[in-house]
Amino acid sequence: MEAVRATPSTSPTCPPADLPARRVASTYAGGVQIDPPPHLHDHRRIVVHGVTGTGKSTLAARLATLTGIPHVPVDDLMWQPGWVQREPHEQVEALRPVVARPEWILDAVWSAPRDLVLGRTQLVIALDLPRHVSLSRLVRRTTSRLLTREPICGENTESWRQTLSRDSIIAWHFRSFADKRDTTAAWAADAAGPPVVRLTSRSQVDAWLRTLELAHS
Repeated sequence: MEAVRATPSTSPTCPPADLPARRVASTYAGGVQIDPPPHLHDHRRIVVHGVTGTGKSTLAARLATLTGIPHVPVDDLMWQPGWVQREPHEQVEALRPVVARPEWILDAVWSAPRDLVLGRTQLVIALDLPRHVSLSRLVRRTTSRLLTREPICGENTESWRQTLSRDSIIAWHFRSFADKRDTTAAWAADAAGPPVVRLTSRSQVDAWLRTLELAHS
């Protein structure tokens, strides 16, 4: 699929300075579709990328339901019980058989296996949402998990000790926010990499999904 010119959310005529046009596959302005979204029949290995709290896993699960492509929750492979993070070489080996499959939707890309994953990826969907949106969603999600004790990330559970620590998911949000947004721009600029769909608001995400639902119905 050939990538097309990107358009910022504030104007349908000017490409955003931080995202070269040739690498952005689809864009929306003010919730209005500017260019047709990619047809996912031709994209069977997909990465959903974004800042913590943007809804990557939720979107990946919806895409899996829509397309029949298996959703792989990456954090479940990266963490061991007791909140022990796998070593970098273990992270690579955990994902190697996954990305060798003909189709998948990954809801994250960790640093160590990044080259392995991107070498097989056919499409990146980047959730580039404002900080207040992702942070508020993350706080609500963390509070819910504290109350429900649902298993996450390799059968771990949220605890107050974990939530208030320097290694908490909320602290990670602040440490990684700028880096993940920079990564989106870098991937979009990489002519050798997979095309990037950049969505910058919840309304854009919903509009994109509605269009895909029509295309796949």
